[in-house]
Amino acid sequence: MQRVILFLITNIAIMLTLSIALNIVFAMFGIQAKGFGGILTIAVVFGFGGAFISLLMSKWMAKRSTGAEVITTPSNTTEQWLVQTVKRHAQQANIGMPEVAIFHSPEMNAFATGANKNNALVAVSSGLLDNMTQAEAEAVIGHEISHIANGDMVTLTLIQGVVNTFVIFLARAIATLIDNATRSNNSNGEGLGGIAYFAIVFVLEMLFGVLASMVVAWFSRKREYRADAGGAHLAGKQAMISALERLKSGHESRLEGSIMAFGINSKSKFMSLLASHPPLDDRIRALKAAS
Repeated sequence: MQRVILFLITNIAIMLTLSIALNIVFAMFGIQAKGFGGILTIAVVFGFGGAFISLLMSKWMAKRSTGAEVITTPSNTTEQWLVQTVKRHAQQANIGMPEVAIFHSPEMNAFATGANKNNALVAVSSGLLDNMTQAEAEAVIGHEISHIANGDMVTLTLIQGVVNTFVIFLARAIATLIDNATRSNNSNGEGLGGIAYFAIVFVLEMLFGVLASMVVAWFSRKREYRADAGGAHLAGKQAMISALERLKSGHESRLEGSIMAFGINSKSKFMSLLASHPPLDDRIRALKAAS
């Protein structure tokens, strides 16, 4: 319940912020909201604005939604090992030291997020630390560090911004064309009512949004293979393979939203077009085939 409330409050705040910014832009440049110039402006502002605001808030959201506790001063040998391992891999990958956190969950999982390579967060679950060997856990950490070093968070945010823009623009452009056609066919020159217009926009955005999600998911799956290769480079190929094989016996991940895009776990049995991760068996085969 807490996650749902947090999600709703965050999205309302983003929408209010973007609405204020949009009104300022329209007032400054005299853009008409119903013209195609106005539609394009709305699409760009909401498409990229929403994606980048989410990116900037990703660490805060991740900590709140998973209950991740940042390690400031290690209180035991496990935390000390975790911090040192992240530090060593970060130095090898030539990135700034990420924040290190643990979130309490029986699932074996981990994720990385943050606005840039030098301001990131790496979090692992208590279930991962309890059920994996140190070599396997180190490979998982290497996988997450590779996500950061590869710039996956920014890359997927840019892709999300592009597809968001297309979704919003196409939906509103088509609705505007329908509105104009309705006006020309009516003797009184009336087009769609406000409710009808936005109902069409909503339906079209839902339909185009599904297609856009497939595009983003495809890119996300490709980034997973690169992160696996990075984890193998940092911690050893066999350790990375062993970690993925260990995950096959674990619980299905319940990480949500953008956090899932950079998580380690994936319990999918089929290559779904909407899956952010490839099946574990495919990832293991790819690592074994790599030279």
